[in-house]
Amino acid sequence: MSLGNIFDIAGSGMTAQSLRLNTTASNIANAETASSSTENAYRARKPVFAAIQQAMLNPGQQQSFGTSLNEGPGAGVRVEGILESDAELQMRYEPNHPAANEDGYVFYPNVNVVEEMADMMSSSRSFQMNVDVMNTAKSMMQRILTLGQQ
Repeated sequence: MSLGNIFDIAGSGMTAQSLRLNTTASNIANAETASSSTENAYRARKPVFAAIQQAMLNPGQQQSFGTSLNEGPGAGVRVEGILESDAELQMRYEPNHPAANEDGYVFYPNVNVVEEMADMMSSSRSFQMNVDVMNTAKSMMQRILTLGQQ
C-alpha cells in the first residue's frame, strides 16, 4: 500500500465521519420538533457506510497469494445512503399545544438524544484518528524527501 493510498483511505474516512456528524447534529436539533401527524414528524436519520475494496482503487495491482478481489484489506469508505429510522414516534397528549391534532396528541421524533451524543463522540474520535493517519503519512513523506538530501 502506498502513502497516496493512505491519504485516500483517511480522506474517505474523514468524509464519512463528517457526514455522520452532520446527521447526528440534525437529529439532535430536531429532537423536540412537534408535529400534528406521523407523516410530517421528523424521523432520526443514520448514514450507511460500505467498505471500498483495495482492488477497486488499484485494478491493475496484483492480489496477494490466496486472496480474491473481494477479500483483503479495505481501501476506504463510501456512503451508501442515509436511512430514516422506522422506530415508533413519541406520541404525547398535549391538547393546548399549537401542533396538537384533533384528539389533542402531538407527535415527536424518534430521536434518542443520549444515543445521538454517543454517536457524536464516536464519529468525532474517528474523524480525529483519520486526521492523525494523514498527519503521520505526511510526516513519512517529508522524511522520505529528506533522505535524498543527506
